[in-house]
Amino acid sequence: MDRRPAPARHALARLFGLAALAATLIAGAMTPTRAQDQAKSNTNATLIYFDAVGNLTLDPREPQNNSSFAQGPMMALYDALIYLTPKGEPSPGLAESWKYNADLTELTLKLRPGVTFHDGSKLDASVVAKNFEKASALGTRAGFATSEAMGAITGVETKGDAIVILKLKAPNGQMPFLLGAQPGMMIAAASLDADGFGATLKPVGTGPYKVRSFESNVRTVMDRYDGYWGGTAGRPAAIEHHFVPDGRARLNAVRSGQSNLSIIDARTITEAKQAGMDVLINEKNSTWDFYLNVKRTNIGNLKVRQAFMHALDRQAIADALGFGASQPTAQLFSKSSPVYDPALDQLYPYDPDKAKKLLAEGGYPNGVDITWLLLNTTEYKLIAEAVQAMMAEVGIRLKFDVIDTSQFTTFRRPPTRGDIMMARWGGRPDPLQAFQEVAVSGGSVNAGDAAVPEIDVLAAKAKAMDPNSPERMAVIKQLNRLTTEVVSHFGLMTRSQVYAYKPGCISGLPPYLPTGNDRINDVRIAANCK
Repeated sequence: MDRRPAPARHALARLFGLAALAATLIAGAMTPTRAQDQAKSNTNATLIYFDAVGNLTLDPREPQNNSSFAQGPMMALYDALIYLTPKGEPSPGLAESWKYNADLTELTLKLRPGVTFHDGSKLDASVVAKNFEKASALGTRAGFATSEAMGAITGVETKGDAIVILKLKAPNGQMPFLLGAQPGMMIAAASLDADGFGATLKPVGTGPYKVRSFESNVRTVMDRYDGYWGGTAGRPAAIEHHFVPDGRARLNAVRSGQSNLSIIDARTITEAKQAGMDVLINEKNSTWDFYLNVKRTNIGNLKVRQAFMHALDRQAIADALGFGASQPTAQLFSKSSPVYDPALDQLYPYDPDKAKKLLAEGGYPNGVDITWLLLNTTEYKLIAEAVQAMMAEVGIRLKFDVIDTSQFTTFRRPPTRGDIMMARWGGRPDPLQAFQEVAVSGGSVNAGDAAVPEIDVLAAKAKAMDPNSPERMAVIKQLNRLTTEVVSHFGLMTRSQVYAYKPGCISGLPPYLPTGNDRINDVRIAANCK
């Protein structure tokens, strides 16, 4: 029996019409793909991947590549000093080992021997030091991930060819995670000597693939690097990464054979399966999330934020607009993350009557106006219209300020614009970074202060803790609970990566939690496919 109040049922009628269609398909969409031929791969084939995200440049330090959804080609071209496993655990990469001093103010890295760049030059301590020197010199020109890591380092020392010692400004247990992403991606000395940055950088790394050609925000073509230290067994001969913003075009490409792997819109899962494609749904640490400016009088009111959460029927939106690839959530982590707390998703159940009561208690008995800085895409608008209808039922009047997606920084950049902004949040190398960017004062997508001062205190405490300490994870989980309780952001639903490919042709594409992207450089093409 539907226990929603009658007005809410009326407002959600269109949503549930979509949900009825999606519900019949969820079981099929979630069925594991057929077994792959693990014994043999087509190493002469080219992986032709149609992606929803492109690359302005191939410089990992450049701001556009700060996005966790732009990392696919980066991870193929550049190995990082630390390798992050699919679950985000730091493991040996270009550094075969590392060790902190007692107070976490020095990190000593021992480099892997025998590693060469794509230009044949050798990876050694001097090159690593030069990478840090050049990245530090970029200052705020670099992306947030790079500038944050470089800002923590006061000096770099080397001992022989294999030892690099990072001197840190303060105790910092985040460095192994940060060095597993853009800040740890090593670039050849010749490219750094040329003072290249962004579009002028010659992209030479140590990864399993090297650049053949690049067209900005169009296509990156990479050849397998046969001198790769990690081996080439089973890897395709090349990868073509295509930026194709239109979801229909990406689906049609894999159906016609123009691509052999495409990321597709969740709404086309049914169509892909009916066309005989295999569909892979990778649940990520990726969510639809609302960023808040708590400096505004309306959103700064805890009762208003709590009312919003109780007025939000996350299950209905996930059912109707997730098409079997999303789950309702109030937090920034998937169920496979060690930070995930199932109890938090029960804190703010859908309850319009309670939402109205909270608004009145907060000083808004006649409702409240909230401005939503809305990114101008079809997907965002569909969600926005559904949320707007829900909020209207309790007296929260959402007004859209529609902007191009490239203007998203106006939410945070002074003078700030909008009370709230919804965006697709992607994974981060260190779970702590989710709170540092979304909830901590000065965070990259936090337009105001922390919702409560304790958030800043806990984040600083976790940052200064040993990364291997169980107590550190306990503090991060405490942060997760606190930020959800005080509604420092509005969680909506998870967002999975959905792939389509010819039956049985693709393997080696598990969910990769540290970024919004998965690692396409580990993909294998079955022997009987091309």
